[in-house]
Amino acid sequence: MKPSAFSRGGYLAVCLNPTIQKTLVYKGLAKGEVNRTPEYRIDVAGKGVCCARVLGQLGREAVHLTQLGGPTRDWFLAMCEADSVRVHWTDSGSAIRFCTTIIDKADGSATELVEEALPVAEGTAERILAEYDRLLPEVATVMLSGTKAAGFPPTIMPEMAERAASGKKRLFLDIKGKDLLRSLPFRPSVVKPNLEELLQTYAPEKADIWRSGGDEVALRDLVARVGREYREKYGSWLVVTRGSRPTLFWDGEGLKESPVKPVEVSNPIGSGDSFNVGVATALEDGASIAEAVAEGNRLGGLNAERLKPGSIL
Repeated sequence: MKPSAFSRGGYLAVCLNPTIQKTLVYKGLAKGEVNRTPEYRIDVAGKGVCCARVLGQLGREAVHLTQLGGPTRDWFLAMCEADSVRVHWTDSGSAIRFCTTIIDKADGSATELVEEALPVAEGTAERILAEYDRLLPEVATVMLSGTKAAGFPPTIMPEMAERAASGKKRLFLDIKGKDLLRSLPFRPSVVKPNLEELLQTYAPEKADIWRSGGDEVALRDLVARVGREYREKYGSWLVVTRGSRPTLFWDGEGLKESPVKPVEVSNPIGSGDSFNVGVATALEDGASIAEAVAEGNRLGGLNAERLKPGSIL
């Protein structure tokens, strides 16, 4: 792992669940039958990679921190190098997972088949934190994203958040559940769950109703309550993405929404990560939270128009 050379405005994109992503496109999928397609691609992915790749496409300096292992590690790194994604990694002792996106043009659906990550080896967390500490002084912004692989202690995400706060870094969280709740005291600039992640964290019993668009008033009340609490207690902006539905956010005075411009969707995977980058870079450049959310929606739409996940070019 070579030492990096960042300006003080660099970004550190952390995700502890690396992925090799296969995308398959069909003109009509027949369940239970043999389905063949000449249209497919394989990319390095995962939330940290997608954030770092989009940051690079915007001309921002970024590095991705993760753990890697197994027979596809060199392949993963080669794909990162081809995409100009700078990676710092530690040995996990476990193979990198594959995830598969199946796009059916007949009905416009995108089905995600997710492999759970294999447990990381003992000592991986300590090595990750050591590398994190080496990178932290060189960047201005830390983006913690996604779930963590099995084998990591439940304290690792909050510990990273605490170290970012101690180093006076801008902190962006795209995490959920206990990882999120335990990281809030370290005053992130923005917390950006999607609707599913918000419901899993705060209202799992209502997930089926709100996921399908039911009881919009109650959903907005929940986002407003949580958004007000985040701003008043932690100084954080809450932004909730909902796919093609308007993005909800708390602007300090009330619940607001930002429309999502309709686009011709090729692949939605990575749109949330592109959204995060839009919000983070806009706020860094002095935008208001409303302007930052609009920029996030713009980049999320650009990603959705492309087959390659986590890409705006």
